[in-house]
Amino acid sequence: MRKVETQFGSGAYDQRITVGAHQLMSDVDASKGGTDSGPSPHEYLAAALASCTGMTLKMYAGRKSWGLENAIVTVNITRADEVERFTREISLVGNLDAEQTARLLEIANKCPVHKALIGTIEIDTQLVP
Repeated sequence: MRKVETQFGSGAYDQRITVGAHQLMSDVDASKGGTDSGPSPHEYLAAALASCTGMTLKMYAGRKSWGLENAIVTVNITRADEVERFTREISLVGNLDAEQTARLLEIANKCPVHKALIGTIEIDTQLVP
């Protein structure tokens, strides 16, 4: 995986994100003091889960030569009582039978980001000069 680096942007909270040659922005909406110049960090987290799920489903169905034409994945994150709840909805488009649909639901739970989020996570933080 490529290194992800952030730096302050020009607004109150916005961040310039660099991933390899890609440039992205992150911010919070105006109700939280930002300017909404990009998705929030939690929205990027939801996007990571959604896009990884879609990629995993496409890869698996392709290997099996199944008729999956599209997977529309929606993820929402809410927080209550110190618990982050990810709600993921998947709509499978294509010529699939009940067995294939059930298997694709199982496969969705095996995407690497899903595994990372439900597994043990350690964050090592250090100050560098």
